[in-house]
Amino acid sequence: MNTNEAVSVSPVALEPLMDVAELANYLGIPISTVYDWRVHGKGPAAYRFGKHLKFAISDVQAWMAQQREPSVLPSATDRR
Repeated sequence: MNTNEAVSVSPVALEPLMDVAELANYLGIPISTVYDWRVHGKGPAAYRFGKHLKFAISDVQAWMAQQREPSVLPSATDRR
C-alpha cells in the first residue's frame, strides 16, 4: 500500500440517545418524574456524561417492557 493512499475506516453506528427532556416528552410525564425515578432507582438505566444524563433507546424499550401490566382475560363468571 502506498503511504499516500487514504485508509477507509467504516464509522461505528452508535445507538441514538435521548436526554431527560426527550425521555419525559416521549413518555408523556414531567421531567421531575424522571429525576424522582433516578433518586429511587426506578427509571431506565442512563449514561452520565459530565452533568448530562442520556438514555439509550434500547434501555428505554427494555425498561418499558418490564413496566407492562399483565393482560387479564375475563373469565366466564365475569360476564353479566
